[in-house]
Amino acid sequence: MRALSHFLLLLAIAAPVSGGWLHEDADIMGTRITVELFHPDPAIAQQGVDTVLQEMRRIDTSMSPYIATSELARLNVEAQHKAFGISDELFALIQRSQYFSDLTGGAFDITFASAGLLYDYRKAIKPDDSQRRKAAALINYHNLFLDETGNTVAFSKPGVRVDLGGIAKGYAVDRCILLLQELGIGQALITAGGDSRMMGDRWGRPWTIGIRDPRDAEKMVAVIPLMDVAVSTSGDYQRYFEKDGVRYHHIINPKSGDSARELQSVTIIGPDATTTDALSTSVFVLGLEAGMKLIDQLPDIDAILVDQRGRMHYSNDLQPARKPVDSGKPAAESVAH
Repeated sequence: MRALSHFLLLLAIAAPVSGGWLHEDADIMGTRITVELFHPDPAIAQQGVDTVLQEMRRIDTSMSPYIATSELARLNVEAQHKAFGISDELFALIQRSQYFSDLTGGAFDITFASAGLLYDYRKAIKPDDSQRRKAAALINYHNLFLDETGNTVAFSKPGVRVDLGGIAKGYAVDRCILLLQELGIGQALITAGGDSRMMGDRWGRPWTIGIRDPRDAEKMVAVIPLMDVAVSTSGDYQRYFEKDGVRYHHIINPKSGDSARELQSVTIIGPDATTTDALSTSVFVLGLEAGMKLIDQLPDIDAILVDQRGRMHYSNDLQPARKPVDSGKPAAESVAH
């Protein structure tokens, strides 16, 4: 059901597609990866698909906190004790993460894992209040000391942990788009969980992004035609459990170490998936008023937010159109086809 909730419409078009179009799905980075693309040369089209899946696996091997041999996992161990040298790629992405932390006043913080590791959403395990407060005290992106001269990272306190879950999938999508462009492919969709980026058109028409109901994976309440943009959705329904009437989910508020609960979902539309991925998490944490204020100050960024009452809210640039479809019901995760 989790994969279906991400790709309800996408799977309906099936694969492979005729006329030089290819479509393939794979489970990588803890989520469903989808690639659909066109090239008149079938060999180049297949090379494009293979390149995308290979790149996704490479990034997962490097940046997954759950793979003990990954560069990120080793950073989390070694940087507790000393400055740890990392690759140019990982260092640059951590720097980019710090930029979004500054931009959002700390709402985006890759050290959320210092508390996030205490939750197990499959087993419905959460920390008690004392454990949560102690872990939350470690969440602060300023606890990371970055040295550009040697590409090293050190943690200021023991117990600090880094997780790139709020930015790595978007980064991976952008990397794959770049590799497809280098192959001369100009029409493609790449999706990694809630993060998508479209290049060119599909069969002469824009790609369409469906906004689904955060409380019903079978329902969709808005469809938006888009080209050459990225879309990311963060929702409280992706990884969660409920206990004593409270929903605990994976989007952690850095200030409390607890789940952010003002919104049900945030969809961000922007020029690249690294940006939309980070901002969807940030706005979810900031909440309706502060989150929308931030989006309305950023050029080329749009947002659709769903509050806890299921009401949809649109950033200023989307207001004149008032969305292509609006049933007055809640909406959430991006589903492309």
